[in-house]
Order: sequence, then C-alpha cells, then structure tokens
Amino acid sequence: MLIRQAFLGCIAALASISAMPAIAKPVIDCPLRDMPFSTATPLIDILRSPAARSVVDKVVPGRIDTLPPFFTGTTPPSFSAILSLRKAVGMLQIKPDKVAAIEAKLKALPVTDAEKAARCARYDNDVPQFTLPAGRPRLLLFEKINGFRDGPLVDAARKALLGMAKRMGWSMVVTDKGGAFNPGTLRTFDAVIWNNVSGDVLTLSQRKALQAYLARGGGFVGMHGTAGDPVYFWDWYADRLIGARFKGHPSNPQFQEARIAVNKAHPLASALPAEWRMTDEWYSFGTNPRTAGADVLLTLDESSYKLEDGLRMGDHPLAWTNCIGKGRIFYSAIGHLPESYSQAQHVSLLESAIGWAANRDAPCRAKG
Repeated sequence: MLIRQAFLGCIAALASISAMPAIAKPVIDCPLRDMPFSTATPLIDILRSPAARSVVDKVVPGRIDTLPPFFTGTTPPSFSAILSLRKAVGMLQIKPDKVAAIEAKLKALPVTDAEKAARCARYDNDVPQFTLPAGRPRLLLFEKINGFRDGPLVDAARKALLGMAKRMGWSMVVTDKGGAFNPGTLRTFDAVIWNNVSGDVLTLSQRKALQAYLARGGGFVGMHGTAGDPVYFWDWYADRLIGARFKGHPSNPQFQEARIAVNKAHPLASALPAEWRMTDEWYSFGTNPRTAGADVLLTLDESSYKLEDGLRMGDHPLAWTNCIGKGRIFYSAIGHLPESYSQAQHVSLLESAIGWAANRDAPCRAKG
C-alpha cells in the first residue's frame, strides 16, 4: 500500500505539483457563511454547532446517532457536507410535525462569528503556481472534495487522465485548491476537468471566475461523482452547468452490467461504437439534461439492468454536451469503478470529450 501511494504521489508531482502558494488570507466570501440555520443547512454545519445540534436532539432525541458514522463526520471530506436534515428526514424517520418544530427552533438561532468562520474553513484562497509541461491543450485537473471522496476512484481517474495527457501530447496539471479558480489562473487553461468533485468547493468570487471563464470560451469536463451529490448549495452548478440533479443509483446490486446506446449523430460519436456494455454504478437523475439544452451523446438502456423504485427515467441520458456562452461543457455519469478508467470505450469517450472541450474553435451546439 505504501509503495502504491508513493507511486501515485510521484506521478501527480511530476505532472503537476506547483510551488507552494503564498500564505492565503482567511476565506470570508464562502457561499454559506451567513445562511440562517434551518433544515436545509448542510448537516455538517448543524453537527458542528452545539446549539443547532442541541435543537435537533431535544426534538428527536438520539435520532442523529442512528445515522451511520459515514454520514456524520465533521471534517471534510464528509458526506455530511452534501446532506441536509430535510434530505435525511426519511432515513431519520422524523415525522412532519417534528420537522416543523426543528425548523422553527433552528431559524431562531443566531449564526455566530465562530460558526461563520467554521463554515468558511472548508474553502480556500490558496492560489497554486503551476509549472506547465509542454503540450497543447492546457488542462487543469481539479480535485478539491468537501463531500464524498472515494479514494481509489479519484486515484484511478487521475492516473488514467495523466496517461491520456502523455499519450495525446496534452499539458495537464493537478490541484485540489479552489484558489486556482481566479481570472488570471484560469486564463492559462483551455479546459478544466473536475475529477469526481463532491460538495460545495468554490467561494463566491471563485464561482464568478468559473462562470466568466466559461462564458468567454473555456471548457469544462465533469466526471461521474461531479454530478452525484444528493443536495446542492449552488443552483447554477446543478441546473445550468451540469444540467441535471442526481436522484440515486441502484443499491441491490450497486454495480451492474448495462447497455449503453450512442447517438451517432453527435459530434463526439465518431470514435465510439453504436453501443457497448459495461459494468458500473448507474446514476439516475431527477431532472433531464435535455430540458437545459443538452445534446445527449449516450443513453442508458433501462431494460438491460435492474432499477429500484423511483429510479426509472424512461429517456435516460448518461453523457452529454452543452454550451455556456462561448464555453463547451461535457459531463459523463460513467466512472465509479476504478477499472472503468481502463475500459476501452470509456477511455475513447474521455479523450474525445476533453479534446473537444479544450478546443476553442470547436463548434458547440445546444438543443434548447
């Protein structure tokens, strides 16, 4: 294990690691700093606040303690950063009248300066200084994760992407610093790739920098868990950038073989077969990206695997492109299993998508 970790660390270092950033000022523009306590507050912030936690425990004693430890960690990355009490009502078996009582008592609580600082502590203003390897296009692989982090998955995706960069002649660097999302740094890159990013990770100014970057012609590639959070705290990200909200995935069994159909009329379809089968964790979405103007590249054949109640979509998009201003957007829900990043069709898909997203001369079409 130690040898493997060292090997992966060396790969990342050789391809990307920059000089140490200058000492950053404390973050004060985090999006949720002043958010009043409520059942919609990130669970992590309720768990960190003695007053807020006490409210819940008094109305429904011991109920939070019934959650698995996986859901209640208070140090990011933690699933509690992508969950709220409102979303967890079913798991906690809290009746509507109790939810209303908790809501009223939480809203009456002040948000103290200490709590504001704690909320902002999971963001950063660290601006990395990159030494870019030779090659084109120039790509920023982003890995800041405040929510759910599956280490083997993230590591496998990084290794595969760095391998693609070497094979394709791309210049790629890696960072887990949200401070990279500033106008000056983003101008350096043709596209940004979010490697299974989970949780709210950008400050208000960093959000604006990403939006401006895309509007002016930058590219965005999102992979699997980048659209897999049960709760979002940035509507633009879920509804416009990704264009769909995660609903769930099968759990019995979690990983299944399924048939993927390719829209051969899509500009990115030329290197892909008309269909293929593979085993993965299959996302379902509560909203369809077509309604946000997406041009769907892959769809999932729901008759080819077992879905649980509430996960059936009918028309089931799996990967798509879209446009924001002059920017090119690509998202694929494939990629939970580490071995999927060596699966031939998936690798071909990512190579085509990244090349397209990073090509400022490539046409982008929206269906909206």
